[in-house]
Amino acid sequence: MVELTPSAARRIVQVVKSKPELKGLRLGVLGGGCSGLSYSILFDETQRSTDNIFELDGAKVFVDPKSLEILNGMTLDYKSDLMQQTFLIHNPNAKSTCGCGTSFSV
Repeated sequence: MVELTPSAARRIVQVVKSKPELKGLRLGVLGGGCSGLSYSILFDETQRSTDNIFELDGAKVFVDPKSLEILNGMTLDYKSDLMQQTFLIHNPNAKSTCGCGTSFSV
């Protein structure tokens, strides 16, 4: 299961409404980075038949089955302030992260 905060859901809905070809946000895990794995976060036009779909208030998040093994139990949040606008991943399965915060290990 992937949990969305209301802030993350609002941002996803906002972006999807501004670009009707988009269907939702895709979360994934890629090999690479200084700690071994890195997150992939991108808006996608396609919902695949094998995707796990998580929804809140009209926002859809797609996660492929292999990535869900690592992302299961995570929370997706969104932060917007004067310094940055970004999605934040709180993943209880991550055992360590790199100094720059872009990669992790399980």
